[in-house]
Amino acid sequence: MADTKREIERKYESDDSGLPDLTGVAGVDAVVDKGVAHLDATYYDTSDERLAASAITLRRRTGGSDAGWHLKFPVAPGVRDEIQAPLSDSVPRSLAGLVRSRVRDAELRPVVRLRSDRDLRDLVDAAGRVLAEVSVDAVRAERLTGDGGSAQWTELEVELADGGDPALLDKVDKRLRKAGVRPSASASKLARALAETAPKKKRRKKQQQATPPVTAGDHVLAFVREQRDAIVELDPAVRQDVYDSVHRMRVATRRMRSAFRSYGKVLDRSVTDPIGGELKWLAGELGVDRDREVLTERLTAALDELPRTLLSGPVRTRLRTWMNARRGGSRRRLTGVLDSQRYLKLLDSLDALLAEPPLLEAAAGKPEKVIAKAVRKDFGKLSDLVEQAIALEPGHDRDLALHEARKEAKRTRYAAEAAAPALGIPATELSRSMKSLQNLLGDHQDSFMTRQTLRELSAVAHAAGESSFTYGVLYGREEARATAVEVQLPGLWQEVKDGMQV
Repeated sequence: MADTKREIERKYESDDSGLPDLTGVAGVDAVVDKGVAHLDATYYDTSDERLAASAITLRRRTGGSDAGWHLKFPVAPGVRDEIQAPLSDSVPRSLAGLVRSRVRDAELRPVVRLRSDRDLRDLVDAAGRVLAEVSVDAVRAERLTGDGGSAQWTELEVELADGGDPALLDKVDKRLRKAGVRPSASASKLARALAETAPKKKRRKKQQQATPPVTAGDHVLAFVREQRDAIVELDPAVRQDVYDSVHRMRVATRRMRSAFRSYGKVLDRSVTDPIGGELKWLAGELGVDRDREVLTERLTAALDELPRTLLSGPVRTRLRTWMNARRGGSRRRLTGVLDSQRYLKLLDSLDALLAEPPLLEAAAGKPEKVIAKAVRKDFGKLSDLVEQAIALEPGHDRDLALHEARKEAKRTRYAAEAAAPALGIPATELSRSMKSLQNLLGDHQDSFMTRQTLRELSAVAHAAGESSFTYGVLYGREEARATAVEVQLPGLWQEVKDGMQV
């Protein structure tokens, strides 16, 4: 995984190009002059500026202390994650991959050149430790595409040092405002450059506020759009192996696919079913890593709970070997999936669906009627599955029935989540109760999968001449956990039914 630096900064502009005195800021003992750096940066984007639309910047910069390629993703106002790569003539593959979910097959090309004379200063405490870097940048911008023009301005930038206290930025902000300095109207130099160098007839209008959802179709599409955005935004994190990113992307695919099925009276399933099939494929590819993560965490925790007297043989080493062997292959395959044309076409199909949604007659209806009916239908299916599972004797058939009930509990939960903005508290409460039911049934399914894994590990250990005693102990404990779930289920299900208000 590439190193990522968290950049926390604030930008300002002033009619006076100088820097106000900051020595009086609490905690700042001195302002150290570091001289002037001459920076030359070329920013890359697609011809329709897809990266800029997502507030992402990709640049090649020379000069200063960190010359090279820089890719920045927005985290929050004034906060970005920066990933760097060494200087090269073309966009590094490592960075190009991280923006592929936005760029798709479009070409990345130079769009803007920024040359800055940066007057640098460090804010240091009494021990000489750097608290923040302050700069006064004289910027000259030149658009490199079309018939765009040029622009120039001066801005102030305050960037928190690594590990610094964000409260310092508030103190500096207060001092700057008293001196007449005002926050910049642009989130970044690139955003300002694009706005000020664009041909007049192509200048961007201010983005209009999104219209609040009114109809059933509005609400369903808002939920689908949220999941599409989550998949696209999580793509770089999955490629970098960020913790829990695979799981979160997989959940987004499931939420969307469930919405297509639950709200088939709103969106035409002859259009959404093929997309749902591709979402199922993607979820399956993502699931290889996720299932491994869940099983590894569960088995590791179970081993930690065992007394030493019940540990026999190199069980931890065997588990570690199994985990690492599966991890390497699945990670390489998953990266290939995200680079595949099949995945990129799926993203294109989601964009097309949202641009021209296949709305049916019910989409124009009142959400409290159309959406509530769909949620109740899902809940009815869930009720049948749970009742059937409870009626079965413990064993293989009940295990399968509980697994089907768990999947339907997920669908009902996602349908309730989509309904919450329209139906309010009843849908929110249903979503919560579905989560509780899903967690209980999920524990049962995890126990089932863990027992299968224990049988596999035990067989490998036995073939290697190792003791299989500990695997048997763990297997027995997992059986007990599954039985406990089955005992709890009737009571929880009764509570769920009694609380259903949609």
